[in-house]
Amino acid sequence: MAGGNERSMKALKEVWKRAENSLCADCGKPDPDWASSTLGVFICLSCSGIHRNIPSISKVKSLKMDYWNDAQVQFLAKHGNAVTKAIYEAHIPIYYYQPTYNDCQVLREQWIRAKYERKEFTEPGKQLPYSDGVKEGILWKRGRDNGQFLPRKFLLSEREGCLKYFTKQDAKEPKINIKIDVINATFQPEKIGNPNGLQITYLKDNKTRNIFVYHESGKEAVDWFNAIRSVQFHYLKVAFPIASDNEIKNRLTRNFLKEGYMEKTGPKQREAFKKRWFTLDHRRLMYFKDPLDAFAKGEVFVGSGENGYSVQRGLPSGTQGNFSWHYGITIVTPDREYLFTCETESDQLEWIRAFTSVINQAMTPQEYASKCLDAVSFPS
Repeated sequence: MAGGNERSMKALKEVWKRAENSLCADCGKPDPDWASSTLGVFICLSCSGIHRNIPSISKVKSLKMDYWNDAQVQFLAKHGNAVTKAIYEAHIPIYYYQPTYNDCQVLREQWIRAKYERKEFTEPGKQLPYSDGVKEGILWKRGRDNGQFLPRKFLLSEREGCLKYFTKQDAKEPKINIKIDVINATFQPEKIGNPNGLQITYLKDNKTRNIFVYHESGKEAVDWFNAIRSVQFHYLKVAFPIASDNEIKNRLTRNFLKEGYMEKTGPKQREAFKKRWFTLDHRRLMYFKDPLDAFAKGEVFVGSGENGYSVQRGLPSGTQGNFSWHYGITIVTPDREYLFTCETESDQLEWIRAFTSVINQAMTPQEYASKCLDAVSFPS
């Protein structure tokens, strides 16, 4: 802390050491080493960059490299993460997604701006742009066949319990009408190639379908995301009246456990291994020829250990299919074994960790009922 006098340095360290300030106030990352001298919160380097973009609200400084005068240190001591969060996070809707340091830039930036710039959570009952139960607007949607993004009208309705999109502004009938309880939404900026890219997945005939969209405005993209969560939450409150708010919250949108390329072989295990893009969405392991495919080419159900599922490192001895990647994974189910290969050992270990986390969880009655997916064949 260049230039700081000994008294200020000591006082700053004392405030910094408080347990409440051991995690970033905005994303929860451990050991934050920046702070806002105007808000009084301790934040990580990444979040400090977002704060720096709203200088009228937040002035950020390094706790290690910058000088803090006595008045600034006293301000930090008076506030800190606990006091400031009690003000700016006093009335967060239960369905609102609070991002972590693992989440993408647009989610973290809009969370920070919602708190400190727009002050969306300081007053009870405040009307929010994603809490009306209905949202209508234009999103740029990727064409299923040509891959071109075109503007499409989307309509989200809590009363109807669905999300629709229309190919034309004045169209009376939607191209697709999706029930709200089968929707998942997750930000995928790298996959979609846009910082505000959102992947909407839904079930149709017990098969997963993908829609890829974005909006030029990060705020609008995040508002759509939280509007979907809001409608889902109120729909599920009616559908499961005895469930707690937290139980319902856990049923809302979720990030995929793992995505990436692996090679796979067919059910006879004598065919050549083919490179495919895999997505693990809890107990659904789906694969696609291309990451932006609208439809999965195949799915397999990943059950629990107590129901006969396991994951093993490597391939069975005598595997006959030709493969170019040499880090094998075998998923054992009650009916058959599924064989995969990864390009690197680190990929192999990450996939094994993801599969193990699912297999170690007991199955719910709903998941047990859906295990028929395990019988889905793996074509090429």
